[in-house]
Amino acid sequence: MPTTPARIVTLRAAGTSFVVELSEPVPRVLHWGADLGELSEDAVEALALTADGAILNNAIDIPRRLTVWPTEAEGWHGTPAHHGHLAGGAGAPRPALTGSAVRQDPDGGGELTLALDDAAAGLDLALTYTLHPSGVLAVAAAVTRRADGTDPAPYDLAQVTTVLPVPRRATEILDFTGKWSRERSPQRRTLDHGTHAREVRRGKPGLDSPYLMTVGEQGFGFGAGEVWAVHVAWSGDQRYLAERLPEGAGVHASVLGGGELLRAGEIRLAPGDTYRSPVCHFAWSDAGLDGLADRFHTLLRARSTHPRTPRPVILNSWEAVYFDHDLDRLLALVSKAAEVGVERFVLDDGWFTGRRSDHAGLGDWAVDPVVWPGGLTPLVDHVRALGMEFGLWVEPEMVNLDSDLAREHPEWVLGPARGVGPSSRHQHVLDLANPDVREYLLTALDDLVATYGIAYLKWDHNRELHEAVHGPGDRPTAHGQVTALYRLLDALKERHPGLEIESCASGGGRIDLGILARTDRVWASDCNDPVERQEIQRWTAQLLPPELVGSHIGPSPSHTTGRLTSDAFRLTTALFGHPGIEQDITGCTPEELARLTAWTALYRELRPLLHGGRMVRADLEGDATLLHGVVAHDGAAALYCWARVATSPEGQSGRVRMPGLAADATYRVRIRTDLGLPSLHQTSGPAWFDRAVEGELTLPGAVLAVAGVPMPMLNPEQALLIEVRKVA
Repeated sequence: MPTTPARIVTLRAAGTSFVVELSEPVPRVLHWGADLGELSEDAVEALALTADGAILNNAIDIPRRLTVWPTEAEGWHGTPAHHGHLAGGAGAPRPALTGSAVRQDPDGGGELTLALDDAAAGLDLALTYTLHPSGVLAVAAAVTRRADGTDPAPYDLAQVTTVLPVPRRATEILDFTGKWSRERSPQRRTLDHGTHAREVRRGKPGLDSPYLMTVGEQGFGFGAGEVWAVHVAWSGDQRYLAERLPEGAGVHASVLGGGELLRAGEIRLAPGDTYRSPVCHFAWSDAGLDGLADRFHTLLRARSTHPRTPRPVILNSWEAVYFDHDLDRLLALVSKAAEVGVERFVLDDGWFTGRRSDHAGLGDWAVDPVVWPGGLTPLVDHVRALGMEFGLWVEPEMVNLDSDLAREHPEWVLGPARGVGPSSRHQHVLDLANPDVREYLLTALDDLVATYGIAYLKWDHNRELHEAVHGPGDRPTAHGQVTALYRLLDALKERHPGLEIESCASGGGRIDLGILARTDRVWASDCNDPVERQEIQRWTAQLLPPELVGSHIGPSPSHTTGRLTSDAFRLTTALFGHPGIEQDITGCTPEELARLTAWTALYRELRPLLHGGRMVRADLEGDATLLHGVVAHDGAAALYCWARVATSPEGQSGRVRMPGLAADATYRVRIRTDLGLPSLHQTSGPAWFDRAVEGELTLPGAVLAVAGVPMPMLNPEQALLIEVRKVA
């Protein structure tokens, strides 16, 4: 049970400490980062004593403090914890602590809750800090308009931002941008004075999502450097920030934080109403980006809702048949899928009423009787008879104006009262905040899942939200759209507890821990080109473990880039995720089918390692080569991918260290040739490589992990699998 804490509260887990002083009127964070150990009473007092800086010239006459709910009342000129107004007034919040409770967990971590009061605005403020055993700190806030009967006016809440302090040595920012088929492209810059803010106004995190904003020591990499990061677990409009002021943030230099981006007038708190912020997940590591990733992967794998069964090999029909839903053709595709080892067949877009192209049909979630006169039963029965699960593509939040639904209920289309704006991908958005819309969708989806025993829904979201308002007054509803989506997903999962759902949004446009609290995997990108996918998957893994990331092999040339690549390169790339096939394999040659069959067998062999180990990535010069892998948590086994995506000036790789191995151990190394050898830009060697191709080679960890080994020179767009097993 939570207890009333002492004046200074310490939560510790997985090498992280979070220390808060319950100072008045508002508590402050004394430390967030490296574990300070079990602090004595004198050490705790020393930490508090050293938490005040100098009183500066031309400044307020008390030491500036960065509190847990920073406002101008304490001399804070950065982004405030919240701002808004009460009928044009109450514009100077002065929160004060009214209560607190703490829970210490026996396995590490715990929870601290703080209650504050903003008397002028009649607001009750609540902050909850949960330090998970992984060392990830989850922070959530709630703002409640008190129902005390003194003032019936609503409080217009403009923004709630959660921030934590970071030290002066954090001088560099890493976040992400992107576009369709090139999601999660990293970008770096110096953390200078001012605010580095990333605002998302797309109604979903977007293809250019900041994703995970990280600040750290100059030059931090995958394996080295102290780093601090934040992720906003919200599937709509977001705001991330890293902020540095000349006067600092108390004794700290900067703050890192985020929250939901609210539209003007969107959150009006009548007496008794509460706004609950998205959870912001903060993490610290002194082992670089891989250390951060390990914390988030551990957090996600510890969830009660995390997939526990082996992730099945998927064949998705989209790039195989597109809208050409001919039963005989699909039955042949299913049969061939079973032959090569597919475990789940997913029927993509084109199955429902009037859906012969993307111009019509969205919203009419009934099987098309013209194309499917017997319903989906003949296909589903064939899928199950061959030992596979059946999945189906849907896009419930969207509607084509050329649909029975839009013609019957034009008022269900989200947009201004004076008329909707332009379509995007020939579609508009349904107003999920309308309970009639949610009930219609829940009924339609429930019927489909129950009728066909559907195991898996590929849930798409192919356009951004523009003019997200509803009702005669054009009230903003981007927030309401997300909360309604969450209710819809929760209700569907409650009715079908075993149902798995994939979050797809034009590829990787809605990947966040809010949607993943209700879904079981994400589609990283519509791009299956392995050159692009090597980068996309490398950075998607900064937050998500591979078993949650859909990673399919597509045909050559690529559907999205037109690039020609070898099937071995495509297969190797797709192995490091939740693998699947996205092509018409009925047209494959016997040799190609044999490699697909070998690939599914290899995946099933390595699946426990790939989906249970610790991801590692090597820091290499340039972008032409990549080395990444998965190492078992007990160190007994590892699998690495050495890939070349472009040529480089160098003729030799030099010694390359294999991250994650122990220097004092001995390992057996072999090159996995199940998919064939890649094309090499050399005549032979290196010597260790030639021997590892022929059979197992024993090498000490000191050579593999510390000195490094020279890598073979691959031709561009080639990849190699290196298996490492520890000698008992």
